Amino acid sequence: MKEKVDILLTTYNTHIPYLKEQIESILNQTYKEINLLISDDASTKKEVIKTLQEYKEKDNRVKIYLQEKNLGYIKNYEFLLRKSRAPFIMFSDHDDIWYENKVEKSVEKIKKENVDMVYCNANQIDEKGEIIKENYFKYKNVPLLKGSHNCLAISRCIGIACSQIITRDVKKQMIPFTDKVMAHDWLAAFIANEGKGIDYIQEPLFGYRLHNTNIFGGRSLSQNLDKWKKENGNTLKSYQKYRNEKVIDRAYLDGAEMCLQYARTEENKKYLSKLIDYYKNLKKSKIINFHLAKYYYFLSGKNLLKKEIKEIVIFHFPIIGYIRFRMN
Repeated sequence: MKEKVDILLTTYNTHIPYLKEQIESILNQTYKEINLLISDDASTKKEVIKTLQEYKEKDNRVKIYLQEKNLGYIKNYEFLLRKSRAPFIMFSDHDDIWYENKVEKSVEKIKKENVDMVYCNANQIDEKGEIIKENYFKYKNVPLLKGSHNCLAISRCIGIACSQIITRDVKKQMIPFTDKVMAHDWLAAFIANEGKGIDYIQEPLFGYRLHNTNIFGGRSLSQNLDKWKKENGNTLKSYQKYRNEKVIDRAYLDGAEMCLQYARTEENKKYLSKLIDYYKNLKKSKIINFHLAKYYYFLSGKNLLKKEIKEIVIFHFPIIGYIRFRMN
């Protein structure tokens, strides 16, 4: 008998056509032993609740939880993790489109390699579901990791949540969420890395949708800079705020502090303490930071060349980063 897979999906005032496409793509998977656990975060749009109830009535694999008050993105996923009982868990965005073999190939890979997490490639799709960027791994320079005790699984978020499958052992260690949890996918990868390890699937197994309302969209650096400048201007003060708060804090330092709360080995605790000091030191730099060797120690890896160049400019040559910011 095939093992069950719990697929966790959160909603909040979701665009109905996107929601229907995603739910249909999950229910039509070639791997049938699934439960689709959906938690709605107190949507004010009645159409969302109505749509969820309709799917629950049509397919007994759909489980619906309606929150009385808004928990927020992170806490809503914690709620679903607590509800999950299956040997394997997958995270789902509410607006993507899964290819029909996503679950099947993910289960095959995690069992074959005997690891605690597998993440897969994707195609970037637009609001109409059409592919605008093939090979998300290449487009976003996603780190490619196999095995365990990889420093990059500590320093970076490895695999976006909607690309992951994790074991129940990882889930058990994730909950309860601490006050530092800022990205459940980064946390899952960190815990898996301390356990049996991580692997990846090179084949794109879903369409990752990019649109104006993405919370954590797959936008490029140029797109993120454009969005920031429209909202905050293109002054030096604006750039410094973007660099320190939007990039270093949110995308790196916050994750390191989260992982430190979950670290089990003394080796990882020491590594994370050094990593946190490195990020804090970067924030003090206004023109140039000379500790470039530390970047290669903490953040360099396979498939990351283009990302590394951009990060080195932002981290260690902020004056050049500002010029790039103005020119973008």
